[in-house]
Amino acid sequence: MKINEMQKEIYQNKLNKGFNVTDVHEEFCLLYGEVAEAYDAWRKNKTTVGEELADIAIYLMGLSEILDIDLEEEKIDITLSGTFIPSGSPSIIEKIVEETEEFFIGMGYDVLEGPEIELDKYNFEMLNLPKDHPARDAQDTYYLEGENILLRSQTSPVQVRTMLKGEGKTPIRMICPGKTYRREDINATHEQEFTQIEGLVIDKNISLSDLKGTFDAFIKNMFGEGVEARFRPSYYPFTEPSVEMDMSCIYCDGSGCSMCKPKGWITICGGGMVHPNVLKACGYDPNEWQGFAFGMAAERISMLKYGITDMRVCHENDLRETKNFDRKEIR
Repeated sequence: MKINEMQKEIYQNKLNKGFNVTDVHEEFCLLYGEVAEAYDAWRKNKTTVGEELADIAIYLMGLSEILDIDLEEEKIDITLSGTFIPSGSPSIIEKIVEETEEFFIGMGYDVLEGPEIELDKYNFEMLNLPKDHPARDAQDTYYLEGENILLRSQTSPVQVRTMLKGEGKTPIRMICPGKTYRREDINATHEQEFTQIEGLVIDKNISLSDLKGTFDAFIKNMFGEGVEARFRPSYYPFTEPSVEMDMSCIYCDGSGCSMCKPKGWITICGGGMVHPNVLKACGYDPNEWQGFAFGMAAERISMLKYGITDMRVCHENDLRETKNFDRKEIR
């Protein structure tokens, strides 16, 4: 007997016996009662569980007939293949951040986070940026309330907060990836929101050679063993000495191309030795403690690693890019 035939038979039986066939609310209440009885029978380990479940089935089919629902048409053919639901994939930026975190965790670093809405004190003042520094201008920074509360323009405030917690007594090895915000003209190489990955090491007897060794190991892990590292003098208010960190071009092996602007080298990030003023402001004695810091944009790394020419691709939900970027990898 088909299910819809059983529905009609049950409905007719209810009519013959004078049972309710019009009040849907009552039928649902009776069905609920049958479910409760079945559960109680199962809970008390009674032998009537099967009978109670059969009553539930009868009520369901009778109610379906009252509601003019043909259960025969609602059957599911379990032999049919299911509907394909395409799976998602990590964004390009997420993949770069995860790979970077994995590398530094393997070197004993902690991965820390901090608020995206920051105080000027942590974003600029304690990082040795003078009041008249261009980065503190409203044309470059998103201020939310006067000149005190802002959207962080770097993840360096996480470093400051970590040093303050260390109270000048604790060695630090950390990276802090996260979103940052700057007033920029949006184009192929600039965004107003981007992902910054910054690192900090504070300990005794730390030198610039430690930073170079760390940078060299990182780029070899990210881009392959064949790349070389180079430091160039630079200037940042929060480091002294400061350096630009370059790697040999992975596209032309250093011979010069459009990517490296015929120089054979590509700038990856900036950094240097933590400025004594920053150490003092955060409670560390610069005569006893030293440290290095560095910062890079995840978008910059992804563009180089996957051959992306427009930074905006990193933030678009284009499945043609997010599903296929693995095969673009250079190494």
